[in-house]
Amino acid sequence: MTTPHRRARRMAPAQRRAAIIEAARPLVMRHGSAVTTRQIAEACGIAEGTIFRVFPDKESVVHAVVAEVFDPAPTLRALAAVDRGLPLRARLVAATAVLQERLSDVFGLLDVLGWFRPPEPEEVEQRSQLPAAVNDALRAAIADIVGPDEHLLRVPAPELAHVLRLLTFAGTHPKISDGRLLAPEQIVAVVLDGLATTTTEDAPC
Repeated sequence: MTTPHRRARRMAPAQRRAAIIEAARPLVMRHGSAVTTRQIAEACGIAEGTIFRVFPDKESVVHAVVAEVFDPAPTLRALAAVDRGLPLRARLVAATAVLQERLSDVFGLLDVLGWFRPPEPEEVEQRSQLPAAVNDALRAAIADIVGPDEHLLRVPAPELAHVLRLLTFAGTHPKISDGRLLAPEQIVAVVLDGLATTTTEDAPC
């Protein structure tokens, strides 16, 4: 027997939309497009029909969840919040953990939806979510975390940011990494220290 929902608390449309997306996100991450509006309504504590006062159909809810997962703003805020008082290595480990959290959500969503690519430019809601804009913003955020310690590097901070993101992407993707995901400390150690025990000049011929 289904327990009837109490009348939904009155909200402005934008608030209601945000609440529905928040409730739908873990369900979409688990069920993909197979999620039902009934499941979403129950998770949100509203009547099923309330969803359709804000969204025209279920696909629009799924699309809104996709847009939220790909939205770089929460990741950029988390990168900006990395403690600049920490040593460089610790700052980069913290930044890598932030990047991995975003990538894990993105990869998980793409997998459960059966997608093999991110949304196309015309499918995103804001220009800030376009791939080139996101890449530029993330590289700049990592370079900012390096900050005055750039002199400790053999390359400019933006180049380190580029390499760090490439390795984090590969080390977080379950298929690229063959299921052997890299921890943030491992990724930063490769970027800062490399894997060789000696320099090429010291290595025997």
